[in-house]
Amino acid sequence: MHRRSPGLVSTFTLTSMLWICNSFRSLHGALPFAQKCEEALSSPLPHTAFTASSVFTSGYAPGYAKLNRRGGAGGWSPQDSDSYPWLQVDLGSRRQVVAVATQGRYSSSDWTTRYRLLYSDTGRNWKPYHQDGNIWAFSGNSNTESVVRHDLAKGIVGRFLRFVPLDWSGEGRIGLRIEVYGCSYWADVINFDGQGVISYRFKVKKMKIIKDVIALKFKTSESEGVILHGEGQQGDYITLELCKAKLLLQINLGSNQYGSILGHTSVTSGSLLDDHHWHSVVIERYRRNVNFTLDTHTQHFRTNGEFDHLDLDYELSFGGMPYSGKPVGDGMKNFRGCMESINYNGDNITDLARRKKLDTSSFRNLSFSCVASHSFTVFFNATSFLQLPGRANQDVVSLGFQFRTWNADGLLLFSNLDDGTLEIALDDGKVGVHFNVTQTKNTRIDISLGSVLNDGQWHAVRLVAKENSVMLTIDGDEASAVRTTTPITIRTGGTYHLGGYFLPTLAPPTQKSFQGCMQAILLDDQPADMHAVEKGIVGAFENVSLDMCAIIDRCMPNHCEHGGRCKQTWDSFSCTCDGTGYTGATCHTSVFEQSCEAYKHLGRSSDTYWIDPDGSGPLGPFKVNCNMTEDKVWTTVVNNLPAQTSVTGSSRERRTVLQLNYSASMEQVTAITTSAEHCQQHVSYACIMSRLLNTPEGTPYTWWVGRSSEKHFYWGGSGPGIQKCSCGIDRNCTDPKYDCNCDADHKQWREDSGLLVYKDHLPVSQVAVGDTNRLGSEAKLTVGPLRCQGDRNYWNAASFTTPSSYLHFSTFQGETSADIAFYFKTSAPYGVFLENLGNTDFIRLELKSK
Repeated sequence: MHRRSPGLVSTFTLTSMLWICNSFRSLHGALPFAQKCEEALSSPLPHTAFTASSVFTSGYAPGYAKLNRRGGAGGWSPQDSDSYPWLQVDLGSRRQVVAVATQGRYSSSDWTTRYRLLYSDTGRNWKPYHQDGNIWAFSGNSNTESVVRHDLAKGIVGRFLRFVPLDWSGEGRIGLRIEVYGCSYWADVINFDGQGVISYRFKVKKMKIIKDVIALKFKTSESEGVILHGEGQQGDYITLELCKAKLLLQINLGSNQYGSILGHTSVTSGSLLDDHHWHSVVIERYRRNVNFTLDTHTQHFRTNGEFDHLDLDYELSFGGMPYSGKPVGDGMKNFRGCMESINYNGDNITDLARRKKLDTSSFRNLSFSCVASHSFTVFFNATSFLQLPGRANQDVVSLGFQFRTWNADGLLLFSNLDDGTLEIALDDGKVGVHFNVTQTKNTRIDISLGSVLNDGQWHAVRLVAKENSVMLTIDGDEASAVRTTTPITIRTGGTYHLGGYFLPTLAPPTQKSFQGCMQAILLDDQPADMHAVEKGIVGAFENVSLDMCAIIDRCMPNHCEHGGRCKQTWDSFSCTCDGTGYTGATCHTSVFEQSCEAYKHLGRSSDTYWIDPDGSGPLGPFKVNCNMTEDKVWTTVVNNLPAQTSVTGSSRERRTVLQLNYSASMEQVTAITTSAEHCQQHVSYACIMSRLLNTPEGTPYTWWVGRSSEKHFYWGGSGPGIQKCSCGIDRNCTDPKYDCNCDADHKQWREDSGLLVYKDHLPVSQVAVGDTNRLGSEAKLTVGPLRCQGDRNYWNAASFTTPSSYLHFSTFQGETSADIAFYFKTSAPYGVFLENLGNTDFIRLELKSK
């Protein structure tokens, strides 16, 4: 939340941006984390539940790695030559894990000082534990006996845990004993095959819903697919789907047939959701207010339009569009993957499906277990390489792999041919292939394909090169494949390096190492056996993480404010603020002044200016007219109602409603009136046989609506609660029996006009006219621009005359960002401007003379 303390406007501005990842407990699941969840999970397990990458000797077996145990050699230690050591525990079933603890090996010089924690449902496709938006490294031990426990800021669910040592004792080697704390976990799981759809039929044909709570968890390897959908014949709908591995929520509570009310609302959340890991989704709607939560990130928004109810017919479908036997339209694919704990307004959908209470007839084989992913991913960093064998002395190069990354440049593959080199690299977001063959004469072939392939999505590369022909295909699009017919003689070298190449060679790669993930590696038409690589049977690797993709989207959640566009590299993100009206690292600070008053203080003359009344707050900048010619500065906001707008044919039963739109939104205009010292708006009602307020005591024929959507029954020159016009206040109406000229209902033109000056009611947003349906009756309405003067946030000086003088403000929420701004003038050489003390953090701004 951003809040600017009233009355502080800047020549000195202090902006504090503190990125804090607030973790919170799971919103739904089999057992809430708030309940007691402190069982020791690993100690009761048999030795066979513990495995490791390697074992120093039999006495150092992983089964001895239990906290406070002294069996064997007193803990686990891997071989010194193990380039990727890990200790793994199988908890027997999926469990909730809330804490981990470690010890060194008993009575030794062996312990682990830093480690990572991975978890998985299957013992494959590992996920690293994240905290503060990064892969977390836990601090370990500094001796053999002390226990170091870490309570997880965000609990995890998995069957397999893997401890990966990063640093260890300088006096010995890796030594580890562990304990895992948590409790049991159970949830109904349904496997969706991309064909089947679960239909939840409503108890009544049509549902008019004002409140919804939808919760589920999903995991998938697909980047596209409809998770849920419901619609009504009136045009209402709700759809949750995966689109380019992001979650897209579309909701429409209703539009009208004239197109003046458009209810379609679309919100995107998350990225990289095709990682085949569990993701939690909660949608909470009350009327137009929606909380959309993905994992730990919640977006709050209001739906477009003016309707509050979601009108759905017949059913809500999970896993795809409603099944009708027809192909799914608009290219929308059904969901392929797993869902668990599906809840809709209190009904457990997965349990109902298990008990055959729902229509699941579209499934070929309904399964209540999750099919494991068969992909094997490799995660590269700047110092990684993966060396794999191919087939030597072949006259055809046939390669394929998939990759995902945020970096525009990087070496994907390098191989020394029998006489030459082959390099496949990312260059400015394109895949480039470079052959350099020197067998008879120097032959170089350079081809490239694709664009913006560093978007974090999976992209498939296929290269086939043989005599006189090279073909490069991206993402299976053979129609866009690049071919060359340059004569070339190839003899493969039999070894391929992926991600990096650090050996000496006459023709080294032109690109730096790749950072990202690869999978589905095909070398010389043979799938790479990555399980054999993991066991050390074939190939070699350095600084890679096997069977996981730990790529991080640093633009999700998007820290760029006010519509700034987030761009990222492997290690950081940046914001492009062009065209937003804001500047700074995260587009936080407005480039415009807050009011016309501020522009006058800068010496500006009367003109049209952009202003931003709430500074770094959520309201965007907008244009106003600033009149500096008088002692007071006037701010003017115009509306779209033409002067002397004629109204005929209206009655009390069927009033003509004139809608006024301003050159700024109602929220922006409200910001002006709130901070202004005085506002006014001129209104005029010219009439012939058209009554206005029906004074002195009748029901008004005409009223106007202010900024709070309240009806007002007074006119210009009068005030709230006084059903009169200006002439009624001044007692000079044409007919003294009435308090408005027009209420006399004369057959000649009359007029009631004046200023509306109660600023809490301004601006005028609507006028409803109700007495122009008689023969010869007519009204002409004029509503002038809103004019305000003064800026109470600008002129709010305070003098501090004694050492004990101070101003005290109540605490405001500023965990992620806070703005403090003020002018100051002093002759003192030093002094504290402001100070705020928290439990551990503080901020102080003071003046010090040199």
